[in-house]
Amino acid sequence: MYKTEIIGYTPNSKARAKKIEEKINEMVAQGYEFVSICSTPNCGAIIIFKK
Repeated sequence: MYKTEIIGYTPNSKARAKKIEEKINEMVAQGYEFVSICSTPNCGAIIIFKK
């Protein structure tokens, strides 16, 4: 099973990186495996996990 999480508009790159890191750690703690990440043109990110 795959799961997609969205990090919304975050123009500050350090803040965006922190949000991404927190989301990945949260999902790994829930038993998901990080697969991939894609930056979006609106200063966000799409993170893909697999269980």
